[in-house]
Amino acid sequence: MSMLDSNYMKDTILRLEGVSKRFATKDGELTILNDVSFAIMPGEKVAIVGPSGSGKSTLLSLIGLLDTPTEGKIFIEGHDVTAQSETALAKLRNESIGFVFQSFELISPFTVYENVAAPLEIAKKSVSSESITALLGEVGLSQRIDALPVTLSGGERQRVAIARALSNNPKLILADEPTGSLDRATGERVLELLLRTVSERQTTLVVITHDDKVAEHMDRVFEIKDGTLYERR
Repeated sequence: MSMLDSNYMKDTILRLEGVSKRFATKDGELTILNDVSFAIMPGEKVAIVGPSGSGKSTLLSLIGLLDTPTEGKIFIEGHDVTAQSETALAKLRNESIGFVFQSFELISPFTVYENVAAPLEIAKKSVSSESITALLGEVGLSQRIDALPVTLSGGERQRVAIARALSNNPKLILADEPTGSLDRATGERVLELLLRTVSERQTTLVVITHDDKVAEHMDRVFEIKDGTLYERR
């Protein structure tokens, strides 16, 4: 490997090498992902598209360190995380990765403020009320700090989820169909907010989506076909 190649690999925020994921079923082994390799640089916005059941969510679980590959290696900031302990992976998830889910995944008894502060408390970090309040201002929820999730619209709930994902200042945001449960107009506003916020913070964004209109806003688009990942040109 040349020095240029070595520096490129070191500078990537996320890199997969020959990653495969297989599951045992009563009918035999099922391959979901096969020999997936790609690299993402810091600050890039990337979409991964494909039909339902193509392996998008499985890939996101692997990237988010919620699951481990059957074969291959995953690197975060140049460090091989594939064989790390669950304790080390949990620490890395809390410190470096933010998640935005289609179904919001807010904690019902918690206020908006408490939902956004939760990742910091889980990571045993000090919670600055000023920074949480400022973050909620960024996503347009200054007037809803003390509201409960049940009182929020779908768009507001997703904005809380975005703020929560950003609260730890992660280097990587993983969004799973972030506009999938919203109507078109609300989804467009939420997507615009997400893109603007990660750009301002220079955070890397990986979005799983089946919506080509969402993918059009990204720097790069990958498509899963037959368990393998291809980059659209």
